[in-house]
Order: sequence, then C-alpha cells, then structure tokens
Amino acid sequence: MPSEKILAKKKLYVTNLAKEIKSSLVGVLVDYKGINVTQDTALRKKMRDSGVDYRVIKNTLLKRALVCAEICGLEDVLTGTTALATSKVSYSDVSKIICDFAKGKDFYKIKAGFVEGIVMNSKEAINLAKLPTREQLISQALSGMNAPILGLVLVLNGILCSFLFTINAIVEKKNQSGN
Repeated sequence: MPSEKILAKKKLYVTNLAKEIKSSLVGVLVDYKGINVTQDTALRKKMRDSGVDYRVIKNTLLKRALVCAEICGLEDVLTGTTALATSKVSYSDVSKIICDFAKGKDFYKIKAGFVEGIVMNSKEAINLAKLPTREQLISQALSGMNAPILGLVLVLNGILCSFLFTINAIVEKKNQSGN
C-alpha cells in the first residue's frame, strides 16, 4: 500500500491534469511504443514550438483525470503505452503534428481523442489533422467578406471609366467639328 504522501502527490497530479484536460480545446491519445529517444526529442520540440503539451501518462492516472474532467468513453483505449497531447490554442495542430510524425511509422498510432470534452475515435482524430489552421480559416473568411466589396469597386470603376470615355469622345467630337 502506497504511503499517504505518495497518494497525496498522485491526487494533486490527477487534479491538475483534469484541470488541464478540461481547459484544453483538443486532446489526442497516442500509442508511442517503439519510439526512440531521437524521434521523441524531435517530436516534443515540434509540439512545444506549436504550443502543444505532450506527456507520457500512466493509464490509471489518466483514467482518473478523465473522470474528473467529465470525459467518458476513452476507457477502452487506455491500455499499453499512452501519451497525451493537448492544446489550448488550436484545434488541428495536435493532430497535424502527430499525423506528420506517424507517417511511415507503424509503431506510433493515434488511439483516440477529444474536442472540448467530446470524445473522438482514432479516425476522427486523424480527420482533424486535415482541417485548415485557424489562420487559414480566418483568411478564407476575410476573403469571402472582401469579395463583394471588391466586386462593387470594380463595377463602380467600370462605370466611372465609361463616363470618362464618353466625355472624352464628346470633347474630341466638338474639337473636330470646331476645326
């Protein structure tokens, strides 16, 4: 039986992990068995640079944290080796980084995930990687809002040009008839 001091540390860890999970936009669970130190270091750096928190967690502690965070349905995948990647910044960065890393590596697999507390299976987590980034979505939205304004400017410019060509033609005709 573990000591009270160790149990208190584990409870605090689970509580903090549950808070992090609850405040995250997205989380992805992966099976990392077979990753070497060099690959793991490179993956962690890429995750850190993107604002993604990545850690290896014992399944029992993660199970308790998920219960505290009120996320149900991931118990089935909490077997073997498990790492959790979470982001408070972007919905798709976590999945994109993991999917890019996992290409050609049979040992590194997405188990499942969650988006704002809603559970996703592995296919849905992989599909999340195909979504455009937040910046791309904003750019597309602004382009869509800008298109009608640009069209109006071009139409008004065309009318103004036609008017100027008509005035210019009248002036030239009067100059020719006056000669």
